[in-house]
Amino acid sequence: MDKLKELSKKRLQGLEFKYRRYLYNHVSWNSRFIGILGARGVGKTTLLLQRMKEINSEDAIFVSLDTFYFTENKLVDFAEEFSRRGGRFLFLDEVHKYPNWSQELKNIYDYFPELKIVFTSSSALEIYKGKYDLSRRMLTYNLHGLSFREYMALKHNLELPVLKLEQILEDKGGNIGNLLQNIRPYKYLPVYLQSGYYPFFMEDEKNYHNKLVNALNLVVESDLPATKHIDYYAVMKLKRLLYILSRIVPYMPNISELARQTGTTRDTVLKYLYLLHQAHILRWLTSDSYGINFMNKPDKIYLENTNIAAALNFEGQSMDKGNMRETFLLNQLSVLHNVSYPKSGDFMVDNKWILEVGGRSKTQKQIAELPHAYIVADDMEYRVDRKIPLWLFGLLY
Repeated sequence: MDKLKELSKKRLQGLEFKYRRYLYNHVSWNSRFIGILGARGVGKTTLLLQRMKEINSEDAIFVSLDTFYFTENKLVDFAEEFSRRGGRFLFLDEVHKYPNWSQELKNIYDYFPELKIVFTSSSALEIYKGKYDLSRRMLTYNLHGLSFREYMALKHNLELPVLKLEQILEDKGGNIGNLLQNIRPYKYLPVYLQSGYYPFFMEDEKNYHNKLVNALNLVVESDLPATKHIDYYAVMKLKRLLYILSRIVPYMPNISELARQTGTTRDTVLKYLYLLHQAHILRWLTSDSYGINFMNKPDKIYLENTNIAAALNFEGQSMDKGNMRETFLLNQLSVLHNVSYPKSGDFMVDNKWILEVGGRSKTQKQIAELPHAYIVADDMEYRVDRKIPLWLFGLLY
């Protein structure tokens, strides 16, 4: 226990990341039981350490459950000892690496009411399954990667407001154009699309894509086997599937062809696609945004964000601008809105708005007869009628 307390203090002393992510002020920190979920590298550990530093209490401890200590010591026993010593705030990182995490966290919550528990999981995969035992006790939040707005604040110290989708689409007062009086956000978008989604770009921009590929490998080689009990054979099939898709997305999938290319069955491909979607590597789009499951074929498949597309571009080819536009828009919209695959246009948002994505020269002919339909265009700064600049959708969170 003393050694873990010492390690906890060292982690806190080494905290240099002062910028607070969008989620920080939305978390009900006074709740007794909180889960922070999200992909590897989006900043969940930093969020916990920032909260612990704000508490500034000797009664708090931060521990990672992938340490050797928990290979021979039970989490519930650790919590009991911590409580006996007067502990009150328990910050747990990487809970998905600990066997039987769901049951033991439930027991800690029930047996030690004096403890407040906040945990993270680098993979949402098993959380969705295990949380049903905890649903009456636990608040869960999903932390996504940096929005374009957050990137601008973190990298360039340029503060832009958070905008609601209705403000961007309707802009009845014409006030959004005023944002461009002193700032030109559009010119920063290309760099963000390549290397601005994960906060660790601040550590080493030169090796950013290598680190991102390593993080993706850890998800497939470590997180998935730990939570879904898949074997080496399945890991290799998953990696092959991801490599194939990285070169052709956005893609209207031919599941039988993917099965042939990966040397597996149709049902297995659907399962693997679903796992990669839940692991925040792929994002699949269906006509019913509320009914995503591995029994239903996705209508279209995307990579989860544009940085993954850039990192997996092993051939170094020029990235397709159309693909990057669509991937960026879907990624930014999906944090706060339900996005589905429409009969017309590229995206249906909240079963109301239709968005068609294109470049500056794209006309409004395709949406002329559609109500609540808009062109989302790259290569432009200002709105023109129902044609809205792409970069504005990076201010949604």
